[in-house]
Amino acid sequence: MKEEYDFSNAVKNPYAKKLKQQITINLETDVVNFFKDMAASAGIPYQTLINLYLSDCMKNKRTLHLSWE
Repeated sequence: MKEEYDFSNAVKNPYAKKLKQQITINLETDVVNFFKDMAASAGIPYQTLINLYLSDCMKNKRTLHLSWE
């Protein structure tokens, strides 16, 4: 290893703006299993699928409509 490295020609990380934030969220077991099954058939990790779904909701400005009976 060198004692010093020259970073004067370094390139910024193009993915730095797309960093993810780790959170803890409580989801029902059925919900997690649903996404795990769907992710398995799509061949991607289930957390990636949940993130894609939530990103789609955000980009399309979907809103939740609740009605309590």
